[in-house]
This record gives sequence, structure tokens and C-alpha cells, in this order.
Amino acid sequence: MAVSIELLLKDEEATVSVGSRLGSLLIGGLTLFLEGQLGAGKTTLTRGLLTALGHSGAVKSPTYTLVEPYEDLAVTAYHFDLYRLGDPEELAYLGIRDYFDSSAICIVEWPDKGVGFLPEADIRLELQPQQLDASDVDDSVAQGDEQKDVNTPRIIGRKLTITATTTKGKQVLSHW
Repeated sequence: MAVSIELLLKDEEATVSVGSRLGSLLIGGLTLFLEGQLGAGKTTLTRGLLTALGHSGAVKSPTYTLVEPYEDLAVTAYHFDLYRLGDPEELAYLGIRDYFDSSAICIVEWPDKGVGFLPEADIRLELQPQQLDASDVDDSVAQGDEQKDVNTPRIIGRKLTITATTTKGKQVLSHW
């Protein structure tokens, strides 16, 4: 049975913050799938994950290179963006299976483009744009769905669903 956490994120800063919180819990050998439409915040969340692992530079989506290695961290991480992948078989030419070893953390955007060539995700992160009442969120993250006042200002935020699907993923989320 999968274990899930749902969070409402009001902005980019909250997305990076939650990514950093989750990143501080990650261990080597994990595979994370990031799902959501273009502009949903997948790379922003990845920035937080990588920052928590010790990365201090810019984080860009490897849309054209397919993978960006971060080997100077406490745990090696690979950030994949499969958006432009024409056929999942292209991953075989990339040597995709070599990246998913027992010590690296693999973060995969657009995992549906690699079906059949990617291992099972330990943790799935789904980001969805969300119209939120300002009262939905405090300084960065809030949970729950209390009664809203019709006059409460609306903001566009994100709903993040974190789902652990393997034993390793559940162990990580148990420390949330």
C-alpha cells in the first residue's frame, strides 16, 4: 500500500523549501518521478532537493541533454528530463540503466516518456497548479481544507502529492 502526503504550496519559495525538506531525507539508491504539466514546478522542486544534498549552483532542466549529473554532492544525483524524448528506446542508447545503481539518487521529470526502460519509482511527486485561498497557506506550506470565506483573496499555487511506492520510499517518508 502506497503512503501519500499532500501539501499546498503558495509559490516558488515554498516549492524550493519543501524540496529541500524532502532532499534532506533522501538516501542513495532512490528513484524519484516528478510529474506535472509544463511549468508546474518540477525543476523548482528539484532545485530544493539538490540544494539539500549540497549543490550550490544553478539548477536547469536538462531538456536537451536528457540528464544532468551532480557528482560533487554527498550522494551522487542525476536529474533527467525526458520531455523531448521521441521514443523510450532512445534511453537504451543513453545507457539509462547505468545511472540507476544502488548509490545514486535519480530524479526523473516526464517519466511517462520512458515507460519500459525506467525502474519503478520509490517516490512519485506530482505537482498540479491550484487556485488557492490565501487562508489555505501560511508562510510556506499548509494542509487541510477548512471552510473558506468567499471574500478571501485567491492565489495561484501548487498542490504537491508525494507518494512512496516502495519500502525504501516509505522509509524516507516515515521521517517526514
